[in-house]
Amino acid sequence: MKLSTLKPNAGSRASKKRRGRGNASGHGTYSTRGCKGQGQRKSGNVRRGFEGGQTPIIMRLPKLRGFKNVNRVSYQVINVSDLNTFKDGDEVNMLTLLEKGLISKKQLPVKVLATGKLEKKLSIRLHKMSDAAKAKVVAAGGKVL
Repeated sequence: MKLSTLKPNAGSRASKKRRGRGNASGHGTYSTRGCKGQGQRKSGNVRRGFEGGQTPIIMRLPKLRGFKNVNRVSYQVINVSDLNTFKDGDEVNMLTLLEKGLISKKQLPVKVLATGKLEKKLSIRLHKMSDAAKAKVVAAGGKVL
């Protein structure tokens, strides 16, 4: 193989359109610009976002302040006192919370907070718990799985 013999693959390189070289070229008369109007004039290319003089959409929309963190996880929050609706020795998980109506969505994770008092021995299998809530569950004789 020699450098002088290298060629691009057939059909991978298109030849440049030669506009305005007569009708026989296939790009004569209007030179691929169409008929009349702003786009046919020599300065017809307008800047990005230009809408013919009307107020552009980018100016009509309100400015956004701050930002939204796309990685933010929003939790469904329940308190330790809400868990008193269960019986002693029950396992608390997403399904049992849904059945009792303590949470409304199956898709969002659940976090247990330490507000209130726990009077039952429960084994809890949920996404997140505050340290104080863990301490209350363990103090009541329960387990955090």
